[in-house]
Amino acid sequence: MLGGLAVIALPLLVAILNAGLQIRALADTSRQLVVEGVDAARASQDLKSQIQSMERTARQYAVLADPKLLGIYLDIYRQQNDALTATQQQLREHLRSLPARAALDELGRLQGVVDSAILSTPKSAARTDISPRFGELAALADRIAEESEAEIDARVAGIQKRTLEAQRRLFWQSTLLLPLTIVAIVLLTLAIGRPLRHLDRAISELGRGKFSEPIAVSGPLDLERLGRQLEWLRGRLVDHAQERNRFLRHMSHELKTPLANIREGTELLMDGAVGELDSNQREVAGILRENSIKLQRMIENLLSFSAWQTNSVGLETSEFRLRPLVKQVLENQQLTLLSQRARLDVKIEDVTLVADRGKLRLILDNLLSNAIKYSPKGGTIHLGARSAGEQLLLDVADSGPGIPVEERAHIFDAFYTGRAASATSVKGTGIGLSVVLEFVAAHGGTVQIIDGQFPGAHFRITMPLRRLHDKAVGAASRDRAHAA
Repeated sequence: MLGGLAVIALPLLVAILNAGLQIRALADTSRQLVVEGVDAARASQDLKSQIQSMERTARQYAVLADPKLLGIYLDIYRQQNDALTATQQQLREHLRSLPARAALDELGRLQGVVDSAILSTPKSAARTDISPRFGELAALADRIAEESEAEIDARVAGIQKRTLEAQRRLFWQSTLLLPLTIVAIVLLTLAIGRPLRHLDRAISELGRGKFSEPIAVSGPLDLERLGRQLEWLRGRLVDHAQERNRFLRHMSHELKTPLANIREGTELLMDGAVGELDSNQREVAGILRENSIKLQRMIENLLSFSAWQTNSVGLETSEFRLRPLVKQVLENQQLTLLSQRARLDVKIEDVTLVADRGKLRLILDNLLSNAIKYSPKGGTIHLGARSAGEQLLLDVADSGPGIPVEERAHIFDAFYTGRAASATSVKGTGIGLSVVLEFVAAHGGTVQIIDGQFPGAHFRITMPLRRLHDKAVGAASRDRAHAA
């Protein structure tokens, strides 16, 4: 991740650094130009004033008759001449154009001519020669000032041109860096997001109890190491699940033999094999028989759940009528119904379907047992079945408190009993609805919780009357028979 962030940030840092260097260079050039422009303008103004001062001193020197004053004015003139020479040198450092330097050279030459005329020529001759010379010096000073301004303007225009070029160059660099940055972000997202999604999916499957798919994560080393840890966890969970199912199978098989003996002995007592029972004895025998049936149902659920979890069984489909199967389930639950004084509202269409008869019996048995468990004494249990096209609609409802909304996401989880179970007198293992869901799904159907039609819990099973595989087999058999 740090490497990816560096890849994303590096082009941006390069662009920012480049922009900063260019801006700094332009700022330095602009500052230097401002300083040189101010110095050149000040020197040009000094040049004009110094020429005017020299002309005034020269004229005064030419008209003076007092020898004492002549020496003083001559010294003043020399000082002004030196200052003019220094100003020319200063302008020569700032001005780089050929016309400006040519004007400075001409000014220096003409300054020498004026100096010779004043310092070495008699005053009468100097009086006649210096006037036009100073006019030429003033004209040259004006020309130098114009050349200085023109040079400053040209350099300002050059800076403006460089600024525009820098802006254009930065724009194109940003235009090129933007898609590169987006590509880097996309690649980083794919490199990290894909293994993260894989890890998220693997954790979700582990949370749902799906341990069949191995977990292999490819990507950054940290995520690969996390994937290996999840694979180790999946292996541990698989081992625990297998141990649990093995324990359930062994315990259930061990319980079936004594339970069969208890049921057989109870049936012999109820049939009077050892003598006729009085009413109290028959009531005790009935209690034994009822609880042995409940215990047998629990063991069958445990065995079915364990076998289905290990994928060791499949569907054994056959064609049968639904009404006799429902009648058999109701007969098995008859004692429990009587003890709860429950009323039955049965509306079963006489449909014929192709399914696993034993598993459908367990589905009905568990749903009916669940309805009896949560119905109050004297309550009504609704049991209905009808065909809707190619589908079978099976409804089982009770008149109990219903299923709280917050528990509906967990009621089909194995060994989950819910809070309402503690208020009932009939206890269970908590795997009945889990078996229902898995067996219905194996038939290609669904289980829904319906609200509003009945006061209590209402389960609706939708499953095909004939499984697609069985339809194909039946069609192939008819085709072979027709060909024969």
